[in-house]
Amino acid sequence: MSKLELPPYAIALGIRGHDIENGVPVLTVEFGPSVEGRPAHYHGGAIAGLLENAGYAVLRARLIEEGREAKLKPVNITVQYLSAGKTQPSFAKGRITRLGRRNANITVEAWQDNRDRPIATAIMNILMAS
Repeated sequence: MSKLELPPYAIALGIRGHDIENGVPVLTVEFGPSVEGRPAHYHGGAIAGLLENAGYAVLRARLIEEGREAKLKPVNITVQYLSAGKTQPSFAKGRITRLGRRNANITVEAWQDNRDRPIATAIMNILMAS
């Protein structure tokens, strides 16, 4: 996998690149003290952080592919928690649903052992400032 630059917040949580699927980064985080909420479960903020970083990663990858540079500013991020994250690695992958000149809409899914059973999803609206 090529070098993926993640922000300090992602690094603090232990988020890292796992794979590239069709040019789209897949991020992962191992379960541990930095992401634990109630005993033996991921903290909701850690799951949201994984989703958010996966959303930004897919957008950055596309912008680099298109030769575009922009500062990414969140307009709105909505997280839906579907089931509890347990003591195993979690993964997340984003998909761009709309990419305009100044705005992007992204959907993200997080899962653990079965990609068809996500533990959380997010919808992100991002402003791309020059």
